[in-house]
Amino acid sequence: VSSRGFVSALHSQARISFVRVNYLFLTWLTVLVGSWVFYVQYSAYTELCRGHECKNAICDKYRRGIIDGSACSSLCDKETLYMGRCLSTLPNNQVYTGSWGDHDGIIHCKLGEVVHYELGEEPEPRRETPVFDKPTRGTSVEKFKEMVFNHLKSKLGEQANLASLVSQILSIADGNRDGRVSLPEARSTWALLQMDEVLLGLLLQDRGHTPRLIGYCGDLYMTERVPYGPLYGLSLPWPLVSWVPSGLQRSMDQWFTPSWPRKAKISMGLLELVEDIFHGTYGSFLICDFTAVHFGYTDRHELRLTNTQAVVPEEEFRRTMRALKCETDADCVHGVDCQTSCNLSEKRCREEPVRPNLAKACGTLKDYLLRGAPSGMREELERQLYACMALKGNAGQMNMEHSLILNNLKALLWKQISHTKDS
Repeated sequence: VSSRGFVSALHSQARISFVRVNYLFLTWLTVLVGSWVFYVQYSAYTELCRGHECKNAICDKYRRGIIDGSACSSLCDKETLYMGRCLSTLPNNQVYTGSWGDHDGIIHCKLGEVVHYELGEEPEPRRETPVFDKPTRGTSVEKFKEMVFNHLKSKLGEQANLASLVSQILSIADGNRDGRVSLPEARSTWALLQMDEVLLGLLLQDRGHTPRLIGYCGDLYMTERVPYGPLYGLSLPWPLVSWVPSGLQRSMDQWFTPSWPRKAKISMGLLELVEDIFHGTYGSFLICDFTAVHFGYTDRHELRLTNTQAVVPEEEFRRTMRALKCETDADCVHGVDCQTSCNLSEKRCREEPVRPNLAKACGTLKDYLLRGAPSGMREELERQLYACMALKGNAGQMNMEHSLILNNLKALLWKQISHTKDS
């Protein structure tokens, strides 16, 4: 009996030791994996979120008298312009939430190229692009106006209203409102105009389509914050993306959207944006990515285009397409979905877009508007949306057809919401 008890005790001791070893191994593995995940996340954050570097670089140039602007004093002297949460997705394009007095906004700042190096090597200094070298000392205001005019002409083509746009830009350039544009202010303005998203934002903000520019210092600038975005859609964790069927994903994208009258008002804003950039004040523009993530809306359910990088002047688009060689139509794409066809005999892309902005806008709005639509008008709404999506850019009577479909769709939506408080 004592012999059996001794053997049993040995077995019991061995089992306990085995459990302890397993427990210690799992604990060690958990700590190791957790440390690795933390390191990766921290490395990614420090690589992406370098707002302090951005501020230091801008304020250094401001204090040396190289640049100036409406936000410089608040950012660098008074420190009343604060950077908040990091939203950056690219290391050289810093994006933060921001606060400046009564204004909540989004701060954008360009940084020099990030130079990668191997472990153990001395890091090289960051390579900064010299964006504040124009205009040069001695440049007159008239010469600067000419520089701005020629830059706008190269971007937008020959437009009747370019002179008034130049005046508007010079007004913005006078950051301290003393009635004149200093050389440092001119350098900041010129740097901003080299960024297409800023220029296009300025063109569209007067009509309320883009977030308003609040202030700037060098190529750091702050726009008003759009409280609700994207227009619709759920961001699933990456392990689930491949498991969720596309049909279910499309249905889930429409969860948690506003009431239908409010969706109709937001949709009217998108249709008005399309209308305003189709033969607008400064020419025609194409939106080359109509995905919902590039749009948001305000507390009053007014649509805002939150990413103007998706917009390209039609003149520039046609110029780009003409220069492209091709084998198939798939070679003639600009951005995400601005496409032309391939001229197989010449092996060159044609310059005429295949689908106009309106057709792509209706594709973005279809599920959004049909979900929860009043039963009395759902069938007519669906018919008009599909007719809109079928529009072609090279149709013979495209201008007339475009205007007719756009006006009919706006009238149908307005009829439903004109009597509601959401209108």
